[in-house]
Amino acid sequence: VQLQASGGGLVQAGGSLRLSCAASGRAFSGYAMGWFRQAPGKEREFVAAIRRNGGSTYLADSVKGRFTISRDNAKNTVYLQMNSLRPEDTAVYYCAADRWGAGTTSVYDYDYWGQGTQVTVSS
Repeated sequence: VQLQASGGGLVQAGGSLRLSCAASGRAFSGYAMGWFRQAPGKEREFVAAIRRNGGSTYLADSVKGRFTISRDNAKNTVYLQMNSLRPEDTAVYYCAADRWGAGTTSVYDYDYWGQGTQVTVSS
């Protein structure tokens, strides 16, 4: 499967962005999907995950109450709605697919990765 992330940009602190990740292939509905981010000089970290049917979602503590993950299996797309953005949210955001459907927080459990989209939050 190929993943294409979009929707990043420059926003002021307190603003919002919605990231999208479009997937190719017919197996999308069987994958768990995740969002990760990587800031300069830091390791890639978990942000959010959603299981194959969309019934279970997981968020990192740092984004709970501000970010929401959702998916539209008919459109082969997963979304990350980001509200109340902070400068520390600045990073390249990556979407990823887990073919086993677990939707964990570990980068090692994801099989396919998109190219990343830059999110910059100014103070």
